Amino acid sequence: MKKDKEGDVPNRQAIRAQIDENLKRVYAATLNEELPDRFRDLLAQLKGRTTDKGGPE
Repeated sequence: MKKDKEGDVPNRQAIRAQIDENLKRVYAATLNEELPDRFRDLLAQLKGRTTDKGGPE
């Protein structure tokens, strides 16, 4: 394997920074999506089971 040339280090850092930024953008977009109705229904069922059994609310 070749050793990095001095000119490659800034390029690799810029590529890594760009990858980090893209991942953050995708993650933020995912966080802003609404939950599908089916998923909400399942969460409600699970919550109902824990409250019916006297578990934490």
